Amino acid sequence: MQSAVLKWIQGYVKIEVKGERAAEFINRALSKGLSLWDIRVSGDKLVELCLPCRDALRLRPLLKETGCRMHPLKREGMPFAARKLAKRKTFLAGGVAFIASLFILSSFVWSIKVEGNVKIGTQTILDAARKEGLYLHQWKYRMGDSEKLSFGLQTHLPGTSWVGVEIKGTQVTIKIVEADKPEEKPLVSPRNLVASKHAVVTEIQAKRGRPLVQPNAYVRKGDVLISGTLGDEANQKIVVADGYVKGMVWYTSKIEVPIIQTYETYTGESKTRNYLVFGSKGLQVSGYGKLPFEHYQTIPEQKMLQWRSFKLPVGWLSEKLMASETVERKLDPAEAKAIGLERARADLMSEAGKDARIVTEKILHEKSENGKVYMEVHFEVEEFIMEEQPIVQQGE
Repeated sequence: MQSAVLKWIQGYVKIEVKGERAAEFINRALSKGLSLWDIRVSGDKLVELCLPCRDALRLRPLLKETGCRMHPLKREGMPFAARKLAKRKTFLAGGVAFIASLFILSSFVWSIKVEGNVKIGTQTILDAARKEGLYLHQWKYRMGDSEKLSFGLQTHLPGTSWVGVEIKGTQVTIKIVEADKPEEKPLVSPRNLVASKHAVVTEIQAKRGRPLVQPNAYVRKGDVLISGTLGDEANQKIVVADGYVKGMVWYTSKIEVPIIQTYETYTGESKTRNYLVFGSKGLQVSGYGKLPFEHYQTIPEQKMLQWRSFKLPVGWLSEKLMASETVERKLDPAEAKAIGLERARADLMSEAGKDARIVTEKILHEKSENGKVYMEVHFEVEEFIMEEQPIVQQGE
């Protein structure tokens, strides 16, 4: 009994035999050694069966002897498939070209990732890799193996304790383990902590040095808050003053907010463009023609082919062009005032620092003219007010 695969390779036909002596025809064919299968009898005069292509011509004498007629129903197998492909030369050539293109494109490096580096810059690692012959669009067969690349990279990167190179398909991953070095502490010279702004002191903590002010004291910019000089003139010691001082600082912000606000919004219209991607190049395959709208925003979505863990440099890019328009909205005075205050607070906190807090705010002046709301706002902010001042010792 032949296997289905072998039958497909040799090729076979399914035929219909009609005649008064159809049953006799089947018996004679089997007695002649013809290979028949899937024999189905429909009544006394109709039989369906399958047989190899090589035995089809041997049926003619049997058909004459029994007075039956044969009608082919289906042709299956590799000989018929090859004949169809031979007729479609352009399709066959395209398929061969596509497979060849995939093979060629998958022979290049299309992506290099660097992992594990903190102190060593990514560009420094990529420059070292280029010296070893590893760079984008390099032919993979011209590179050395992973162990050779790892050794060469570690030679060019003295700040590493281990370098690994992993090649998967068209992507290369460089894994870095940096050498542990003792943290270099910055050299600190003797210093005072002085006021960075005019303020009223709210809190002071001296870890090292001598505090010279108390809470609720008013200080000017440059006043010494924590001194790095200890003792008297006879027994004097210079240290690095350390600690923190918080104070209340005053700000006045001038705010102006346009009453007419403009926004960018989608209209609902859209158009899609599709591209066949080869590496960093794209071939547009749909979405041609002039856009029915003038202003738009582009939302891309890209998918690359992947086989198991291998990423191929061939994929599909879909761009959705969303029509947009500029919309004007008129604010009432209360909304404009709220927006202005929020912006002023954000600017103020950016200047005062992340640990600052706004204690009070008071609108000193407010007016609306020329399509804008104008305000002058007074803020009281508690923030750190100390900064370093080196101590210059005599004789230096």
